[in-house]
Amino acid sequence: MRRLLLPILLLATPAFAQVQGPPLTVDAAVDLARASSPTAAAAAAAIDAASAARRAARLRPNPTASVDVENVGGSRAYDIVEAPNQTVSLAYPIELGGKRAARIGVAEAQGARAAIDRASVDAELRLAVTRAYGDALAADRRLANAREQARIAADGLHAAQVRVEAGRASPLEESRAGVVRNNAGVAVEQAARLASAARATLVLLIGQPALGPLDAAWFDRIAGDVPVQRSGALAVAASRADVATAAAQERLARSQRVPDVTVSAGVRRVPMVGSSAAVIGLSVPLPLFNNGSAALAQVRAERTRAEALARTAELEADRAVIAAEAERDNAASAARATNGPTLATAQEAARIANIGYREGKFGQLDLIDAERALAETRAAAIDALAAYHDAQARLDRLTTPYEETRK
Repeated sequence: MRRLLLPILLLATPAFAQVQGPPLTVDAAVDLARASSPTAAAAAAAIDAASAARRAARLRPNPTASVDVENVGGSRAYDIVEAPNQTVSLAYPIELGGKRAARIGVAEAQGARAAIDRASVDAELRLAVTRAYGDALAADRRLANAREQARIAADGLHAAQVRVEAGRASPLEESRAGVVRNNAGVAVEQAARLASAARATLVLLIGQPALGPLDAAWFDRIAGDVPVQRSGALAVAASRADVATAAAQERLARSQRVPDVTVSAGVRRVPMVGSSAAVIGLSVPLPLFNNGSAALAQVRAERTRAEALARTAELEADRAVIAAEAERDNAASAARATNGPTLATAQEAARIANIGYREGKFGQLDLIDAERALAETRAAAIDALAAYHDAQARLDRLTTPYEETRK
């Protein structure tokens, strides 16, 4: 009965009751995530808002129409109905000091920053999907490894039972093999739960079920140690955009120190004499209490701060890239070793131990040690591949250039 229970458990695992079909690639998963991600939608809305802000910055100020009625309800000579004079005028503010150009410059700088933010969101989304994709494939491999170890443990129990029945071994060997088989069954259950959780995480990111196979060839592929391009990364581009925005804000603050002039022209009608006259006006604000120097000092300090943060971002980006590149290369070396000669040696040792145990040349402990070494080597090989792809994904995120993601 217990021999039948384990295969049924393996076949009923929810994470692996999958629909067969073409594999879901990493790029396809990223495209699905882009289409369903609320963060990507928010970044796109920010681009639209920046575009509207640029259009608003190009608009000129509106004129002002006014109607004045003078001498209404006065005393003595003005206390008559015919006395009020009517004046209709139109006033138009004239912006001086390059305010409109400076305002447009700020809007364009903020729009460029929004575009970088959208590119950063896309890069973060690719990183999250790639890591979830690698975790799902690694979980699949770990479950397959657990299943294989459960099969080996079941074969070992059967071999021990044959030896005990033939009188070639003590019942202790059968008991020991039963413990190994039971532990292997528990490992399968645990690996199945982790595989289901990894798939669920991937489904949340891409916004639709991912029940089909994943691209196993991608997981096995280890690229060469390619040097990375450090300049032009998104983090550096964002800090430089902040400097450009601060500089535009400074130009705007400087232009606002120049007072605007308001010109008005109108017609005044005097009902008592039945005549009209032209009215022309000019108004200029007097910067007696607020001449804009405080606001200019503020934006200058903010520009200095942005420039310092930009230099810090460049240094931090270089440091992070150097560390991530070394981690990627180390993970690649470990993955090549564990998935190559190390794994082959462990497989051959387990095969020889199995043959020798069945023929009575090796003891059961030797067999268990060889099988444990094989299981650990397979697990290390999977972990090394997972670590490599995780390190590669983080390195790609750090070195993603802005120009390639701009849309």
